[in-house]
Parts: sequence; C-alpha cells; structure tokens
Amino acid sequence: MTEMPAVRGTLTENRPLADLTWLRVGGPADWLFQPADAEDLAAFLAALPADVPVFPMGVGSNLIVRDGGIRGVVIRLGRAFNGIAVEGCRVTAGAAALDAHVARRAAEAGVDLTFLRTIPGAVGGAVRMNAGCYGRYVADIFVSARAVTRDGKIVTLGAGDLDFRYRQTDLPEGWVLIEATFEGPPGDPAALAAAMEDQLAKRDATQPTKERSAGSTFRNPAGFSSTGRADDTHDLKAWAVIDAAGMRGARRGGAQMSAKHSNFLINTGGASAADLEGLGEEVRKRVFQNCGIQLEWEIMRVGEPAPEND
Repeated sequence: MTEMPAVRGTLTENRPLADLTWLRVGGPADWLFQPADAEDLAAFLAALPADVPVFPMGVGSNLIVRDGGIRGVVIRLGRAFNGIAVEGCRVTAGAAALDAHVARRAAEAGVDLTFLRTIPGAVGGAVRMNAGCYGRYVADIFVSARAVTRDGKIVTLGAGDLDFRYRQTDLPEGWVLIEATFEGPPGDPAALAAAMEDQLAKRDATQPTKERSAGSTFRNPAGFSSTGRADDTHDLKAWAVIDAAGMRGARRGGAQMSAKHSNFLINTGGASAADLEGLGEEVRKRVFQNCGIQLEWEIMRVGEPAPEND
C-alpha cells in the first residue's frame, strides 16, 4: 500500500463519500484529504507518488460517485478556501466559497454577479465547468484563477489557459483550483438583491429544488446551422427532447427523472448510484431512438461500480 505524505490537514482512509454528495450515493475513497491551506495542499501533491490518482471534489452538487467508490485520493477544500473579497468591481473567492454566497457578497458591494445566485455548488466547480444561467457564464466574468498542479506547484491561470467552452474547460487532470477572481458590471445593491429574489422564485417554480438532485442532468444539445452542421447555439433544451421521448417521470429503483423538470435526476429515497446512472443512460438511449440526438451528461460520474457478487 502507498505510504501517504505527512499533512497538517485531515487525511482519512477508506472514507465513504455518499454523505458529501447532493444525491447521497457512492462508495468510499481510498483516501480523503482536507488540506489545512494552500501550502499544505501543495506539499502533499508534491510528495504524493505520481501514479496515485487525484480527484478534486467540491460540494458534490453535480456529481455521481459510483457505488464502488474512488481509487486514489479525493481532495476536498474546506474553510481555509472559502473567503470572499471585493475590490472595486473585482471579486476574489476561494474555490470552496458557495456560488450563492459570492453572488450575495458581490451584490452587497454593488457588483453584478447575480447569475451565480441560483447555480448549485462552489466556485471551483463553477470555473471548472464554466457554469452559467440566464445567458451569462463564468467565462464572461472570469479574470484569473489560482491552482495547485499535480506536482505541487501553485500557478496562476488566465482565460486562455482554461479555454472556456460550453460546460467545460481544459483544466489538467489532478490540478486543484484554489481561488478565482471575477469582474462584473456595477449595479445598485437593492436592485441586484431584487433580481436575485426573482431568479430564486423562478427557479423554485420550475425546478425540483426540494428534492435530492444534482442540478441539470444533461447539457442542452448543440443547435444546427442552415447547412445542417452542428453549431454552438443551445436553443434546443434537454428537457424538451426528454419529454418528447416520453421519459418525464421515468423511474429505475429509487431514481426518477423529475415530473416537475424532466432534466433533473432525483433520488426519491434509497437509490444507488447504479440506479441513477442507469436511468440516465436509458434516457439517453430513448432520446437518441426518438430524435437522433445524443445527449451529453452534465453531471460528472466518477469512480467504479460496485463489485459483482460471487
């Protein structure tokens, strides 16, 4: 067994992960590391053998951990990484800061990052996935980020390093985002607060916010130009093609495609990761059979399936 480096934070062997994800499923990580600070994280990664896989995990809001768990080290950032500071129209936030908290703090200072208010999760995941809603994306407000590389170096990244695209970036495997700086347009704090309240009301009216879910399950399909070639527009919504395939409300075990919003996969109680992922794959199959569109997962699925019984 690989000997783990000494740390100042918390390093736990064979740590179950289900309670750390919004869907409440998943097996254990070989190791879970919660670093004390950026220097602790950098020293750990520098000393960790290069053949040990590393998976940075946020608050588990957009994640299915498979029932067999994750081999290697899962890194989860805590309080040392959730600070938020505002200077002029620039907001710098630790990767563990919740998107909603960043939006609120920015609004109080008269900076419009309101679209972040209804995005589940934390800043690290928002940058990694170029999160967005209401026509705005992290790429639109991004200034720079700091990350720890797999070999333990602390680096600063610009937009060109990440190559933002729809729901994805080019962050190298094993790198851990620790901080990001955004810049938004100025706004009246009261007006920004009112806008966020409107967004929350709209979200609660249309999405199963009281259910155990992981946000949108599939990316909206790319559009097609007049020549029939795929382009980068996403006017066609995933929920619409799921509905057309008759999969609204579909179930497998304790997993269900929400009857309220059919692009939300929910754990109704007792679902396994296999139930959830299996239902999602059935939706993808039915949609492709119905209209020829290959839905792409927005929820990240990681780890190994449960071992088969002898």
